[in-house]
Amino acid sequence: MGDRQTGKCVTLEGTSLSAELVEQIARGDVQVNIAPSAHAAMGRSREIVKHHVEAGIPAYGLNTGLGARVAETLPERELEGFSYRMVRGRAQGIGQPLAEAQVRAIMVVRLNTMLTGAAGQSIGVADYLVEALNRGLTPVVPRIASIGATDLVGMAAIPHALIGEGEIIFQGERMPGSQALQAAQLAPLKLGPKDGQVLCNNTAFTTGQAALILRRAGRALMSHLAAAALAFEGFRGNSSPLEDETVKLRPLQGQIKAANELRRLLSDGLLLQRGEARRLQDPLSIRCMAQVFGSTFEALDQLERVLSVEVNSSSDNPAVLIHEERIVTTGNFHQLELALCLDRAARSFGWCATDSVSRIARLMNSGFSGLPPLLSSQATERAGFGPLMKPIEALRAEITQLANPVAIMPSHNADGQEDSLSHAPLAVQKLADLLERYELLIAFELAAAAQSIDLAKPSKIAPRLEEIHAAIRRLSPIMDEDRPMGREIEAIADDLVRTDRLTQR
Repeated sequence: MGDRQTGKCVTLEGTSLSAELVEQIARGDVQVNIAPSAHAAMGRSREIVKHHVEAGIPAYGLNTGLGARVAETLPERELEGFSYRMVRGRAQGIGQPLAEAQVRAIMVVRLNTMLTGAAGQSIGVADYLVEALNRGLTPVVPRIASIGATDLVGMAAIPHALIGEGEIIFQGERMPGSQALQAAQLAPLKLGPKDGQVLCNNTAFTTGQAALILRRAGRALMSHLAAAALAFEGFRGNSSPLEDETVKLRPLQGQIKAANELRRLLSDGLLLQRGEARRLQDPLSIRCMAQVFGSTFEALDQLERVLSVEVNSSSDNPAVLIHEERIVTTGNFHQLELALCLDRAARSFGWCATDSVSRIARLMNSGFSGLPPLLSSQATERAGFGPLMKPIEALRAEITQLANPVAIMPSHNADGQEDSLSHAPLAVQKLADLLERYELLIAFELAAAAQSIDLAKPSKIAPRLEEIHAAIRRLSPIMDEDRPMGREIEAIADDLVRTDRLTQR
């Protein structure tokens, strides 16, 4: 049975959560509940945990110490208290808190990955996360906490808040956890044996944020394709590199997808007709749009495939094998594959950003575009878009810096027991920071492309691009006289690029 959405509530069962649904729950658009099959699986799993406790069978973090103290055994009477000590001892994050949507994404990913029973927590823990999500209780989670060899410290802030000792945002107000729980009429979370470990020792801190980033990255890419198509109209580009038969001479799937999307945006205009091209060969930033955007499609498709596994599987150590009735040590918390996918996406966007700046510069160059210099009037005293190249290139420099991959290095935690890491959380944060700047750069290209359309005065442009041009002009009039445009660029980014308005079909 898959996740099914009915009205404003979705039933989770642990195996078919999507990034789109993570985003909807994180935004508060839908509430959640748990499938009966998941409750049954968690019940069977918990019985296996209880058997290990009662029989004294060693299981890491259940009845043994953690990290360097793995060889030490805990008596049964101390196991519940050990869960609380684990939470309190690991809630060591620092820095600015994550946004509420990010924390809610983390919570729903941890909830979903409990539901197959591999985690082995008390059933009440999953039910409690449902209540916290549905009642709008958002723990305060510091940003700096994890190195990507499980998100132990990053995750600990969530149970620390829910047991009433950390901080929670409730109805827009940040307050002590105990006060927020009381206001929401919810008793503090009770932890049993293994529950502290399950809530801390997992990868939802990284994976939940990555799910939101995937959605944001997809919107940015589609918005940039719209901006590039509008620039193509203003440049009066040669469309033969976008033709289906041309692209299929080297049939990379991302390249085909990008060309199809660009042709869709340009459809019913003049430029897809043969003989309408202004030049025999355009500059590469215009001629190779399908190839560059196509590489980013490939990167995001790969990221989506990996994330689909991450949000629907167990990163727990140890994990419960229900059908074999045993608890096993794992390495499934190591997220190198996810880190590499995030880095590839960042580098792909870096190339898109570089070509965006080149297209803007070519539009401003009358020798290439046939338009007035600097996308202004012919009057020599007007600067036009010339000064805008400074913030445009500043954005490109920051994007290029953020496109560099995370460092390759060992870890030296737990006296050498934990000597490997992935830096996946850093890769997530780096891509988020990159996208913040990339969205502004897309807004600059939209503004420059709209100006080029107004100056070129083509007899006809594609209807979808005409709609996009009109949307830009509602936020930013044509530049005739020089004026500051920074706030207009920010408005274009907020109202068009960061929403679904440019991606609507």
